[in-house]
Amino acid sequence: MNGWAPTPALGRATVVAAVGLVGAALTGSPALVVMASSFVLPVLMGLLGGPDVDPRIVPRLGLVRLHEGQGTTSTLEIVDGDAVEQVTRVQTRAAYVATVPASGAMAVPMDRADARVIALTPRRWGRRNVGDEQVALTSAWCGYRWGPERMPAQQLTVWPQAAAYDSTAEAPQPDGLVGAHRSRRVGSGTEFAGIRPFGPGDRLRRISWPVSLRTGELQVVTTRAEQDASVLVVVDALRDIGVSGGVDGRASSLDLTVRAASALSDHHIRRGDRVGLRVVGPRDVRVPLGSGPRHLHRLTGTLARVLPDTSPMTADSLELGVTGDCIVYVLSTMLHAPLVAATALLSARGVSVVVIDTLGERAMDEIGGPTSAAGLAWRMRILERSSLLDRLAALGCPVVTWRGPGTVDEVLRQQQQRQQLPRVRNR
Repeated sequence: MNGWAPTPALGRATVVAAVGLVGAALTGSPALVVMASSFVLPVLMGLLGGPDVDPRIVPRLGLVRLHEGQGTTSTLEIVDGDAVEQVTRVQTRAAYVATVPASGAMAVPMDRADARVIALTPRRWGRRNVGDEQVALTSAWCGYRWGPERMPAQQLTVWPQAAAYDSTAEAPQPDGLVGAHRSRRVGSGTEFAGIRPFGPGDRLRRISWPVSLRTGELQVVTTRAEQDASVLVVVDALRDIGVSGGVDGRASSLDLTVRAASALSDHHIRRGDRVGLRVVGPRDVRVPLGSGPRHLHRLTGTLARVLPDTSPMTADSLELGVTGDCIVYVLSTMLHAPLVAATALLSARGVSVVVIDTLGERAMDEIGGPTSAAGLAWRMRILERSSLLDRLAALGCPVVTWRGPGTVDEVLRQQQQRQQLPRVRNR
């Protein structure tokens, strides 16, 4: 409906007032005059307050990018709305978006401070279409109504929750220029490496005078270089196991994967490392190595657009395409043989690979109980998965369960010690 139109209430009041006055004139009954007069005043006020200018409604979102669990507002800006007395909004419920009011429907006076405002709180990462609603405006004394008019939906980008994560372990193979990780090579740093005789090009401030006086010749202190590391985060989006309950509810496997990838990326970016991303799923998304807040924004935005693959698995092989010294975090449920094989191949090539299990705890009641057909199939699949994980561990590829801060500390320390030993790489 476009433009202002009389409301059914105004039509009913007009008919009742007219019938009452005509009946009073024909019968001469004062009672009918009294009854009809109570409808005449609202009719006259509604007709006199009829608007002559069509309003224009502009929906606005307070924030279009935010983390899951944070809040924003959906506000209506009404232009040329001087004649509007009441605003009615009925908003379509979006998946994983909580609203205040909970029903998404409100009818409030125009002059109220909280008029035209609906609070939105996304409960899960991803892209959410919000603001798909119908809006109706009513003039004074409920005389005329404008609408209902459908407002177009707006897209809200919800980033994964910034989970608390920290790690005290250093990268086993730092390969950059400047960073916070101790390198095996000698360079300009703060970690003591040894003392050697003074040579051409050595800085005078590196001279160790106590040792030089004791030995009779100049000796200098050598230190280890401090470098940044290259980190590749591999996200398994081939399937989403379980049902997501939002940021405060039970997490599906893809929830754990995306939130863990966001936490790892944030941690390494803040330490000055270069981080890349590979999403294995319906769309093969690759984000090259980079550093800095702007790159972290790009990584988080890419994770918010991850969609699980719902097509049948057809690929027999998978190549992750990792070259050089790089730490690779594979965040996966480890339920698909091609990804397991690609991970084992990287580990055999000497790449520092850490598999982070994001399957989580799955109750058998979710799939019909342990004795149902689905339950028996799931138990068999878990047995096959356990065999695959044991074979990965036998190849020297550690598998850890995501548990938040300190998840990969121990395995990184073990890999750092292993890097000190001679090794043979398979090319």
